[in-house]
Amino acid sequence: MRFKIQRLQSPVPEGSESKIFGFDRNILFTGLTSFLTDTSVKMIYSVMPMFLMSIGASKASLGLIEGVAESTASLIKALSGFWSDRIGRNKPFMLAGYAISALILPFYAFVISPMQVLVLRFAERFGKGIRTAPRDSLIAASVTNNETGKGFGFQKAMDNSGAIAGPLLAFAMLSFFPGNYRLIFILAGIPAIAGIFVIIFGIREARKRKADLISKFRFRDFSKRYWFFLAIIFIFTLGNSTDALLLVKANEAGIKIALIPLVYLVTNVVSVVAAIPAGSLSDRIGKERLLIAGFLIYAVVYLLFGMNVGDGAIILLFALYGLYSAATDGIQKAFVADMTDANKKGTALGIYNALLGITLLPASIIAGVLYDRVNSSVPFFFGSSMAAIAFVLMIIFLVSGNRRKKN
Repeated sequence: MRFKIQRLQSPVPEGSESKIFGFDRNILFTGLTSFLTDTSVKMIYSVMPMFLMSIGASKASLGLIEGVAESTASLIKALSGFWSDRIGRNKPFMLAGYAISALILPFYAFVISPMQVLVLRFAERFGKGIRTAPRDSLIAASVTNNETGKGFGFQKAMDNSGAIAGPLLAFAMLSFFPGNYRLIFILAGIPAIAGIFVIIFGIREARKRKADLISKFRFRDFSKRYWFFLAIIFIFTLGNSTDALLLVKANEAGIKIALIPLVYLVTNVVSVVAAIPAGSLSDRIGKERLLIAGFLIYAVVYLLFGMNVGDGAIILLFALYGLYSAATDGIQKAFVADMTDANKKGTALGIYNALLGITLLPASIIAGVLYDRVNSSVPFFFGSSMAAIAFVLMIIFLVSGNRRKKN
């Protein structure tokens, strides 16, 4: 009986017996791919707000560009997740998605208008849409001993390690070549291209039996708690707009443009240090409890951002923002994987990722318009309020779950 339960929870990927540094080889090499790609993306992302404003973009358009790019590509996340479940393969989607992003990144060096940035941002996010759910499904299938929190925590740590390396490289280039954003864009593609070779030679497919493959999507195949959890995530994400506005706020608080990448670096250092311990903790105490803490931290951080604190306090807030990230991003994915049958994880994670991307459009538009047309504090107060509502709903989610178990 024990063997049957384990097989239903997590199909065994090819090569899953191979472990490196205590992690399954798929988890390790998937993390390495994310590290390389995020290094490239964050080299660009850390300077993109300043670059856009240098070519005439408004603060409202910063949120619009990010929101449109994420939302219009979000349907792909759900489709790729379902498709990977249907054919029982993840690696082809990962290879195609990462390759698209790697090839697109250097073209930012040739844009002359915000609209061209939007087109490239959409194409790059399209690649992310193809790869995200199948990658997360591969991670879930490669986890052993039910340590989904630890596995997704490692993925988050590698994501943010790239988010450390990227801004550092951008800072170094801006120090030697002030204002030369285009040089950063040209060189940013190199790590991402290296990530493609990691996928080809390092990752092994997590195949599924034909009898376990799904043929069609049905809402009733997913529990009511799954849909309730997605509703909470929607409310929270509505107040979680693009981080570009945080960087603009830091600049307005008195931090020099050349130091902005280093400020963003603080967030990612904290997230890297805390991600794996947070994931392991969630495996022990329950992922709901850690998400409750994460939503509370976010609500406090955004409230203080809206209160126009000084530049020293801003740096502390970016550190707390990293702690929030470690306590939520990977944990949410692990929680979705835990509450879903093994043959539907790609679909469930795809819907989850699509919801995040779609909601980012109204979230970014709301925040951008409030920033430009009301004042710079209101969008942060709005984000804090949405996080507080999600905090309360997550407590209700936890309590109702505990009552079900008792009954």
